[in-house]
Amino acid sequence: MIQFDHVVKQYGKGGVRAVDDLNLTVEKGKVFGFIGPNGAGKTTTIKLLTGILRPTDGRILIGGRDMAQEPIEAKRLIGFVPDSHEMYDRLTGLEYLRFMADIYGVDSEARKAHVEKYLALFELEDAAGEQIRSYSRGMKQKLTIIGALIHNPPVWVLDEPMVGLDPRAAHILKQEMRRHCDEGNTVFFSTHVLEVAEKLCDEIAIIDRGRVVAQGTLEELRSGESSASLEQLFLKLTEDEA
Repeated sequence: MIQFDHVVKQYGKGGVRAVDDLNLTVEKGKVFGFIGPNGAGKTTTIKLLTGILRPTDGRILIGGRDMAQEPIEAKRLIGFVPDSHEMYDRLTGLEYLRFMADIYGVDSEARKAHVEKYLALFELEDAAGEQIRSYSRGMKQKLTIIGALIHNPPVWVLDEPMVGLDPRAAHILKQEMRRHCDEGNTVFFSTHVLEVAEKLCDEIAIIDRGRVVAQGTLEELRSGESSASLEQLFLKLTEDEA
């Protein structure tokens, strides 16, 4: 479903490679965790995956669609939740969701079902008629998630999606991520909360200095160290690369 093929992102002529020859495949039905230290290249990778940045070299495929050659078709397959809230603060929550549905051409019946389901799940029904500028950080995060997934995309790309969420909302999101993949879809998400990645992910990649230093299931990453936690493995792998 997702494929990075020798992807390079270099800033400036002869400058630092934020992403260095990245080869990565994420299959359908997988919750895929993408973790690394600050400055390791996670955000750049996600911006490449979602078409915000163009690679210096290599190609990225989403469901067989080349992000550089077929950007509109590839982006339609993605629901992207960024790590910041760049929203239209003077719209109400409902107006924002209608706007997102219009962008993706979601019909009235499908949008109604989606909005009603997720406003109830995330307990935003009472706030939906209020302007977004009155929302807390957590409420904005919930609204961003609802809007990003309104077109029922097969690929969810979530950048630190739990930040700002209360424990109940975080639990609901994790359940929805699992359900989405159990239906044969894909979730690609980054997180600094390693306990969440350890419990939720089918597969994990650790990036450091623009390169993937390890990839696989938790058992594969342990490589004989059967009792090692993801945190211990993360510290060891990124320390060894330092």
